[in-house]
Amino acid sequence: MSVENKYDVIVLGAGIAGVSAASHLLRKGRRVALVDRRPAGEETSHGNLGVIERDGFVPITFPTDLSAILRYGLNRETEMHYHFGAMLKMLPWLWSLKKASSPERVAKFAQTIAGVEAGAVGAHRELAKAAGAEHYFRDTGWVRFFREESSFTALKTHLDFSDTYGASYEVLTPDELNEIEPHIAPVFHRAVWWKDTQSVSSPGKVTKAYADSFSAGGGDFLIGDALGLAQKTNGGWSVETDAGRATAKDVVVALGPWSMDVLKPLGYRFPFAVKRGYHAHFAPRGNQTLSRPIVDSDFGYAVSPMEQGIRLTTGIEFADRDAAPSPVQLERATRVARKVFPLGEKIDEPVWMGWRPCFPDSLPIIDRAPKHKGLWLDFGHGHVGFTLGPITGQLMAEMVCGEKPFTDPAPYSATRF
Repeated sequence: MSVENKYDVIVLGAGIAGVSAASHLLRKGRRVALVDRRPAGEETSHGNLGVIERDGFVPITFPTDLSAILRYGLNRETEMHYHFGAMLKMLPWLWSLKKASSPERVAKFAQTIAGVEAGAVGAHRELAKAAGAEHYFRDTGWVRFFREESSFTALKTHLDFSDTYGASYEVLTPDELNEIEPHIAPVFHRAVWWKDTQSVSSPGKVTKAYADSFSAGGGDFLIGDALGLAQKTNGGWSVETDAGRATAKDVVVALGPWSMDVLKPLGYRFPFAVKRGYHAHFAPRGNQTLSRPIVDSDFGYAVSPMEQGIRLTTGIEFADRDAAPSPVQLERATRVARKVFPLGEKIDEPVWMGWRPCFPDSLPIIDRAPKHKGLWLDFGHGHVGFTLGPITGQLMAEMVCGEKPFTDPAPYSATRF
């Protein structure tokens, strides 16, 4: 007979969202089990740009310009790539994305995200201090550059929101950017340096440090398969782990792109999509340096200094989650990036592919599941999971514990669709 270990809360998923929620619940005096099939921070939380945004006021939107739609349709662009069969299956999601792209919906998004991004750096820093992980953090901001005057002009809405919600930035000419990043080629019209954004040198190690701190504080990290989650007949939930059966009154699903694998058998249907992305690391040429993340906005890729080297991350790939990797974007982005920053040899490691769990309105679900007592949802953070993981983990913990949330949770409701 399997050993039964009783907890107050089980958190499924040891990415940045799950680790953060588990850490906040533990701090509130709950006995918590954090369950994953792998060690912490080894999926999507490992391979991102490691940015904690303060300026993410404009979500991913559906293109309104016919020429842009036609360009994407040819499937030759650097910032977006698709598998035809996957795109056909995603048509309902894309239609929802189009509806969420109206100016009114974007303004509502900006207002909502401002309420959590204002505290995102502080929430990270609090966990980092407890975990002894502060040395990974950089307060150098990040830079987005725009090759054409038209693409910079299109940024006006973004800058207006930054002014409204107090995100500090500076518009730079190529010469001015050269003063802080001397090895970026002047191939652009203007750049914007968002100074309140922070970044880390290894998002995977930061997530692992938070998980280690959770364990050191009395939480239990267990290896187990979330697909075995079962509702007990007398109330509560259970899941099998390497340490026996874990049971609890409450369970938090924070499985990112795998969340629906658990929720669909329970009868849940959400407009949910998984966007794939890739990264590779390069040695800098000679003694060339990079001090902060740099985004080439016109081509949709980014480079950032990491412990492993210069990390290049790609834009969006629409493909079945479990389809074989097709890193054509990485090849295209590498060719473009070499003309911007002196990338040296590619570091010999397998090409990394990750998954961004996305709802069409670019907001996660942070809520009680509407059909099951004791089931909580904390997933769908899209392109800003590393940014929002700790702050939405705080919100999730407050809701599970019946406390007054620090911000209005209504925009993150599971019933909003």
